[in-house]
Amino acid sequence: MNKTTKSLLLGVISVKIVVILLVTSIPVNGNTLVPNDSELVKNTTTLINVSTEHKVDSVLALMTIDEKIGQLVQYSGKWNATGPSTSKRDQYKHDKLKKGEVGSMLNIASVASIRETQRIVMENSRLKIPLIFAYDVIHGYKTIFPIPLGESASWDLGIIEKSAAIAAKEAAASGLNWTFAPMIDVSRDARWGRIMEGSGEDTYLTTKIGVARINGFQGNDLSAAHTIAACAKHFVGYGFAEGGRDYNTVNIGEFELHNTILPPFKAASEVGVATFMNAFNDIDGIPATGHKYLQRDLLKKDWNWPGLMVSDWGSIGEMIAHGYARDLEHASEIAINAGSDMDMESYAYEASLKTLVEKGKVSTAILDDAVRRVLRLKFQLGLFDDPYKYCDEEREKADVYSKENLEIARDVAKKSIVLLKNDNQILPLSKKIKSIAVIGPLADDKDTPLGNWRARADYNSAVSLLEGVKHAVSKSTAIYYEKGIELTIPIVKPGENQFARPLEFNTTDSSGIEKAVELAKKVEVVLLAIGEDAYQTGEGRSQVDIGFKGLQLELLEAIQKVNKNIVIVLMNGRPMDLSRASEVAPTILECWHLGSESGNAIADVIFGDYNPSGKLPVSFPHHVGQEPLYYNQKNTGRPYGSTQVTYSSYRDAPRSALYPFGHGLSYTTFSYDNFKLSTTEINASEHIEVSVNVTNAGKRNGEEVVQLYIRDLVGSLVRPIKELKGFKKLMIKAGETKTVTFKINAETLQFYTANKKWEVEPGAFEVWVGGSSLAELKQSFSVVE
Repeated sequence: MNKTTKSLLLGVISVKIVVILLVTSIPVNGNTLVPNDSELVKNTTTLINVSTEHKVDSVLALMTIDEKIGQLVQYSGKWNATGPSTSKRDQYKHDKLKKGEVGSMLNIASVASIRETQRIVMENSRLKIPLIFAYDVIHGYKTIFPIPLGESASWDLGIIEKSAAIAAKEAAASGLNWTFAPMIDVSRDARWGRIMEGSGEDTYLTTKIGVARINGFQGNDLSAAHTIAACAKHFVGYGFAEGGRDYNTVNIGEFELHNTILPPFKAASEVGVATFMNAFNDIDGIPATGHKYLQRDLLKKDWNWPGLMVSDWGSIGEMIAHGYARDLEHASEIAINAGSDMDMESYAYEASLKTLVEKGKVSTAILDDAVRRVLRLKFQLGLFDDPYKYCDEEREKADVYSKENLEIARDVAKKSIVLLKNDNQILPLSKKIKSIAVIGPLADDKDTPLGNWRARADYNSAVSLLEGVKHAVSKSTAIYYEKGIELTIPIVKPGENQFARPLEFNTTDSSGIEKAVELAKKVEVVLLAIGEDAYQTGEGRSQVDIGFKGLQLELLEAIQKVNKNIVIVLMNGRPMDLSRASEVAPTILECWHLGSESGNAIADVIFGDYNPSGKLPVSFPHHVGQEPLYYNQKNTGRPYGSTQVTYSSYRDAPRSALYPFGHGLSYTTFSYDNFKLSTTEINASEHIEVSVNVTNAGKRNGEEVVQLYIRDLVGSLVRPIKELKGFKKLMIKAGETKTVTFKINAETLQFYTANKKWEVEPGAFEVWVGGSSLAELKQSFSVVE
């Protein structure tokens, strides 16, 4: 055994010995597990492992105040950990690591770098408390899956969980323990850049998908080597930023908060998500990072959640810019007392907490509660047993970007595609078609399909549309390609930071359109790849114009004049204004940014190897002026649809969506009939069985997403005109009929009422079933006292 290996082993053993000795002497009771402080979380012994709590308290008892504060510090480590420091800031971080005064690192990826960074702590610090390593693994690590909004269009909870599990497996194999995902902000404004990172406009769908992703990341055992800790973000209201402008203020009422925004987070807490992240925005004047009611009172106390709350990047310090804190010390005082446990890159806690404790402005109980949450997670991950358990170079080689992972990515991608329009049944194409033109700025783009937040994906590593088409067709098919136009000037350079600069769009150089038009004249079908660059959506990428940038519409209209058989292959990260494109093109295939296997997955759908089954998780507008747009609006006193001039609508555009929530076509046709309720009257303790027959009336096997919507006609609060309350995705063979059933009970019908509690109010209800939010089959029932 060499000297280095021996010292590492002794470091691990020393922590184990300390823990074992102290476990035998410290009793576990309500006062030990949780600080005896009325502001802190209630006794959580029913939610957490008592043995782990013994160990947490044992380590905590040994710690100095500087070591405690250090566990609440998270640094971004962008240096080469295996080489010398390159700046004073890097050297400062190294020194803090050696002292054991850092709890977590983010943005370090690879076994080699993580092992070396962990070694600095384990060989030099007094208590040898291991670091936890975090990364933004949003829709894949090296193997990239569809952006979350696109993946949500699958409405397939099983494959969503599977994609998160693959992402976790790859990240864990590269040494990571923690991801800042899933984002479960309900998002109704297409202008908001981060709409691509969530599950869309609906609370119920967002809740179900959020739980699936958490289960995928964390599995059944957080200590398993292939799982990582998930993070429910952003707590809370971030998706309701005013005007769709990132980081902006949020103005929502108490009842909207509880009924629309909080349910996904409540569900996340109930399924045991390991961490939460607070939000950049203020809510009615209080920054989320310093919001005591939300973090400490509601989440940690009322919901009894024992996990770790981490700030968003620099959000503690940003309370100064908000005008809510005088300085960094004041910001630290507000944040820690409000329940923000770990400071990500504000350098606030390390500078101020010790002074605040000494002044009595932060209690020891508050400090210890935050530290416990950090230590608890490290024990749950198994890092105290083996700080290097995630550092296996052989596993990194075998588990990352494997053939198997890519096959799963292709499956997820094809199931995320939505057929928006298919006039004249142009799709699917025959693989023996004589000629196809693949045209557009995104047609041979191997980078845009990776989307934003692409973790450790290699630049230009996606399968392009052109490649996918070439792989799919017969040798007798002639494939032609023209770019037509450049979309951006310049394109983000390989390896460039995603926040480096805004994109510039080509609005003047149309010289390539003529070649594209000449090509379109001589082929049977044109596949036109247009939409958005990968960096048009994501953090800091809000836009007032959600239409086609640059010269894309000019290209579309020029081609349409010479060839009517156009299939728009739409690649985008947000709902777009497709009004003109929908008038011009007979077929539109919503392909989002589909990830590593994008081109192959699109070809699977275009040529009929897979019958599209995706449904929109967001509404697509006729015009950006409709935003924020969502299906479950409230009726108002002058409902839309009135024949009078003075009703709640626009004079120059519809109020409804161009393509509504839940919409998605298939290569077959599904019909619904025999819609039944088992009873039309129940009390709050009873339930109704809903059944409907769904028939595949076409000639192809296909999957349908059967959707259940409910309206509470009269409530103590104004209720939405329709709310998704159930869905089932199922395969139905050509000519086959399946009976689909749902159960309506108190959980289905309850809401946060004017009494400020979740309950079912007696009264009349309506229920619909169908293939979108425009479902027409309707029944009525009532709830009696």
